[in-house]
Amino acid sequence: MILLVDDNEDHAEIVIRSFRAHDPGLPIHHVTDGESALDYLFRRGEYSDPGVSPRPRLILLDLRLPKVDGLEVLKEIKETHELRGIPVVILTSSQAGIDVQMACDYHANSYVVKPLEFDQFTQLVRDLGSYWLGWNVKSAV
Repeated sequence: MILLVDDNEDHAEIVIRSFRAHDPGLPIHHVTDGESALDYLFRRGEYSDPGVSPRPRLILLDLRLPKVDGLEVLKEIKETHELRGIPVVILTSSQAGIDVQMACDYHANSYVVKPLEFDQFTQLVRDLGSYWLGWNVKSAV
């Protein structure tokens, strides 16, 4: 299961379609703001039932989000024992050095800048899926 946190509907659609082309049955939950991402991960409100909010195997997180900024979401994930082992890939348009540095300081597992070209973006998402859901070995602990 992937948690996709991105307020750009076009980008989210590309990500979802690319992952589903690789694995049609892969569950993807998409939220459009940082507050909803935290509600999902901390099982608050509409996500209080663990059956509705299973732990993701991967979080794809944009930085510029409404309500709660992506860096704050990342910080909370990595400061929470039950969540810190979930890989978080920052998938953003920002190439700002301060964003990269803060993401590293908050223990992002990867920082990837969204390509402008559709074909490159689609290939990037396929490669991310292959690596994080295929090649990467997840801890059993």
